[in-house]
Amino acid sequence: MEWRRLRNDIVPIVVAAVCSATLVSAGQGVLVGARASTTTAGRHDSPPASRDAAVGTCTVSQVVQGWSLRRLARQTVVVPVDENHVGAVTTEVAAGVGGVILFGTSAPADLGADLAGLLRQAPHGIAPVVMTDEEGGVVQRMADLVGTMPSARRMAATMTTAQVRHLARRVGGRMHDAHVTMNLAPVLDLDDRAGPSATNPDGTRSFSNDPAVARAYGLAFARGMRAAGVVPVVKHFPGLGHATTNPDDAPAWTQPWSVLKERGLRPFRAAVRAGLPAVMMTTARVPGLTRLPAALSGRVVHTVLRERLGFHGLVVTDSLSGAAVSGAGYSVARAAARALAAGNDMVLFNAAPAHVAAQTHRIVRSVVRAVHTGRLPLQRLRNAAVHVLKAKQAPVCG
Repeated sequence: MEWRRLRNDIVPIVVAAVCSATLVSAGQGVLVGARASTTTAGRHDSPPASRDAAVGTCTVSQVVQGWSLRRLARQTVVVPVDENHVGAVTTEVAAGVGGVILFGTSAPADLGADLAGLLRQAPHGIAPVVMTDEEGGVVQRMADLVGTMPSARRMAATMTTAQVRHLARRVGGRMHDAHVTMNLAPVLDLDDRAGPSATNPDGTRSFSNDPAVARAYGLAFARGMRAAGVVPVVKHFPGLGHATTNPDDAPAWTQPWSVLKERGLRPFRAAVRAGLPAVMMTTARVPGLTRLPAALSGRVVHTVLRERLGFHGLVVTDSLSGAAVSGAGYSVARAAARALAAGNDMVLFNAAPAHVAAQTHRIVRSVVRAVHTGRLPLQRLRNAAVHVLKAKQAPVCG
């Protein structure tokens, strides 16, 4: 990755002495090693940095105080890779990116071994979280390894919540065995239309148009994943159901805020109250709340999600490479800095394999520049890194 060299890019020796070079991520199984306990894995969302609990001889918040801007920025970046060629992002992992997202439709039989080798390249023993979309129905990346699941809508129509939780735990266990430790699911949006399609991003990815049904089945799915040691990420906040189009393909608008806050927000509010650990933001705009893509809006991320709903866990963007972001006049790199300033902790993007390194470099450079120009407060960047480290339960203290 990327930034201009700065004097404060040198990590103080005292921090290096405190933080072990052989750290192993606990609980979530982010590094190779023993399987996480299903009673503690993914436990509760991270508290704010001001209420950071001590781990060993220090706190996560104290440790990141000594990190360079480049190291902080890298921890917020999630790089995309084909699940059949995960070694393609070895350089990025060795540089310290915070996450890797797998794409594809059929995972190789030796994916677990491939990922284990990749994660060993991470510096300071702090491996990236490995995430993918394993929702069920038409959105599954590794069904050949973990088993097929019905779509969310079919689950709600044909299964009990207990059955959904059991299924998610079984699938999550197989994901965890392959070193995939974060699932960008469940979808908590309310939708009853056909799809997913270019004109409707949800469709059968939604459990129901009924907030109570979406809440019950979405929480059951998420709890099953957590029981297996996989971090569930509820999406697409504040609700993408009945959006005008798919924000990956064109600028999109959600239902008006007056509708969302009465209905669409209810499953997300329940997820926050249930202590679920992570939320994904949509890049659609919310009429009556923001003219920006939601993921870039402090009014949506900080004011609504963080302050009003009281969420203190990990917040990730949907892909910043979509047309909804470029249509608002933002490059991926500029959008990444804006998203972090708005309250997100990790930024996602798509790129062809040959362009991942360059795009990662641009993102990190943009984030560092935003700190220097005051557009991104340094403490906000540090808090983002704290949320990332806590979400993957990476012990950073010796």
